[in-house]
Amino acid sequence: MENTKEEKQQKETSYSGADLLIKCLKDQDVEMIFGYPGGAVLPIYDSLYDEEIPNILTRHEQGAVHAAQGYAKATGRPGVVLVTSGPGATNVVTGIADAMADSTPLVVITGQVSSRVVGKDAFQEADVLGITLPITKHNYQVRDVKELEQTIIEAFHIATTGRKGPVLIDLPKDMTMEHAYKQAVCEFKGLSSYQPNIYPAESQIEKVMQALHKARRPVLLIGAGITAAGGEEELRAFAEKYHIPTVSTLLGLGALPTSSPDFIGMGGMHGTYAANMALYECDFLLNIGSRFDDRLATAPAEFAPLATIAHVDIDPAEIGKVISTDIPIVADAKKALEKFLDYPTVETDFAAWQNLCQKRKEEFPYVYEKNHPTEIKPQQVIEEIGKITNGEAYVITDVGQHQMWAAQFYPFTFGKQLITSGGLGTMGYGVPAGIGAQFAHPDRDVVVFVGDGGFQMTNQEMMLLNEYGLNVKFILLNNSSLGMVRQWQERFHNNRRSASVFEYQPDFIKLSEAYGVKATRLDNPATISQDLVDAFAYKGPQLIEVVISTTEHVLPMVPSGAPNHHMIGVDGK
Repeated sequence: MENTKEEKQQKETSYSGADLLIKCLKDQDVEMIFGYPGGAVLPIYDSLYDEEIPNILTRHEQGAVHAAQGYAKATGRPGVVLVTSGPGATNVVTGIADAMADSTPLVVITGQVSSRVVGKDAFQEADVLGITLPITKHNYQVRDVKELEQTIIEAFHIATTGRKGPVLIDLPKDMTMEHAYKQAVCEFKGLSSYQPNIYPAESQIEKVMQALHKARRPVLLIGAGITAAGGEEELRAFAEKYHIPTVSTLLGLGALPTSSPDFIGMGGMHGTYAANMALYECDFLLNIGSRFDDRLATAPAEFAPLATIAHVDIDPAEIGKVISTDIPIVADAKKALEKFLDYPTVETDFAAWQNLCQKRKEEFPYVYEKNHPTEIKPQQVIEEIGKITNGEAYVITDVGQHQMWAAQFYPFTFGKQLITSGGLGTMGYGVPAGIGAQFAHPDRDVVVFVGDGGFQMTNQEMMLLNEYGLNVKFILLNNSSLGMVRQWQERFHNNRRSASVFEYQPDFIKLSEAYGVKATRLDNPATISQDLVDAFAYKGPQLIEVVISTTEHVLPMVPSGAPNHHMIGVDGK
C-alpha cells in the first residue's frame, strides 16, 4: 500500500515524457518548432497546446525540415523539427542529409512506435536510426524516459559545437507518456568521446604567417566555416591588413563583401576567370573554412599545383581528405583568424600579383547579352533586384541555373546572407527555406530565387505566408525547363534534351492566388527594370514570375573533371 502511495505521489510531482520534452526545449531557448503531427507524437502535441513555443505547421515534413534549415542558416541557432513516425520521419531524410552536407545545426525529433513493438514492423514504424546513421552527427533512440532530458541537452550541444550539423532523437510513443523528474539545473555533463578542438596551435599559426611572408602569389580562400564561427569581422580585418586576393566558395559568399577591393570572385565550376586563374597559379593558398568540395576543386590532382597549402578547418576529417595539406590547422575559423591578427605583422611582397588579379577581375567579369530585344535575361533580373534591395536582402535560392546566377550577380554584403543548398543540391529547398529565414528575421527583406522545376516541388508551403504574416518575395525564373539539366544536355550530350523540358506548366499566377498570395507575371524585356521596381513596392508576400530565355546558359563553366583554369564561356558564349 505504501509503495502505491509513493508511486502516485511521484507521478503527481513528475512530468510525462512529452511535458519534459517541451520544458527541455524551453530550457534550450527554442523559439519555434517546425513540425507536422501524427499518431506517435500526439502526446507531444497535446503538451504543446498549453505552451509558449509555437509549432509552425508546414504542409509537408520536407517543408518543415527545409524551413528549419533556413531558420538555422539565417541565425546560426539550431532549427528544431518535430514529425511523427514512419513516413513522417522518412520525409525529413532529404533535409537531414542536406543539413549534414552544409553543416547546418538541426535537432530533429521523430516519433516512433512504442518500445514494446519496435522491430516488429508495427504500423508506421521505420528504422530511423539505421536510415539516418550516415547523415547525422549523432542519433539517439530514447528507451528510458529518465534519460530524455540529458539526451536533449547532449543533442543541442552536439548540433551546435565543433562542425555543426543535424542530430536526431527518435522517441517511442510510450516514452512520451511515462513519467520522470526534471533536473533542477539544466546542464551539459560532458561527453568523453566528443571533444571538438577550437583553438589553433601556435606553431601552425607561425608557419602560416611565415609562408605568407615568403609568398609572391598568395590566395585567401574563404568558406562557410567562417560564418558558422561568426568570424566575419576578423576576416575583414585580416583582409584589410594584408590585402590578399580573396576567393570565396558558394557558401562563403558574403563573409567578405563582393565590393571589397580584395575580393576577386567565387571560385570553382561557375566562378570568375580571375578567381579560378588565381587558384591555379598561386604559390600559397590559405583555406579558411572550406572543405575543398568537388565544385571548387574540380580536378584535385591539378588544383593549385604550385602552392603551399594551409587549411584551417574545425573538422580534422576534412584536412587532407581531398587536397594534400602542408600546414594543417584544426580550429574554429574565428579563433584562427584572431591568432593571425594577433601575430606580429609580417612584411609581404606581392603587389604585382595583386595588380594581375585585379586586372583579370576588371577585364573578365561575368557577362551576358544586355538589352536583348525579345528575351529577359535572368542575370539582369538578379542585378536589378540587387539594386532595389541595396544588396541587403537575405537571398535564398533553390537549386539549378538560377542558384548560380544569384551567386554570380547579387551584390552580397554580409555573412549568412546567401541561404542555399550547396553540398546536396536539393531541389525544393528554396520556398520553405525562404519562409524559415523570414521567421528568423521578420523585419528584414527576404528574396527567394526559384526555378519552375523546384517551385513545383514544395510550393504548398506558401500557405504559411498569410497565416503567419510573412513578407517574402519569390522570384520565379521560368524557362520552362530543368535549366541546369538542359544546359548539360546541350553542352555535353549533343543537344538531346531528355526529360528536361516542360511541355505543360501550371498557371503559376493562379496557383499563387489560390494560396492568397499576390502574383505578378513579367515578360517584357523593354520594361523589366521598372516592372521589378513596381513589383517590389508592394508591401506583402508576392510571387513574381519572370519569363526568361529558354536557352540561356550559366557561364563561365569548368567542365566536370577539368582543372580550374580550363574554363569555357569566359566571354559569355
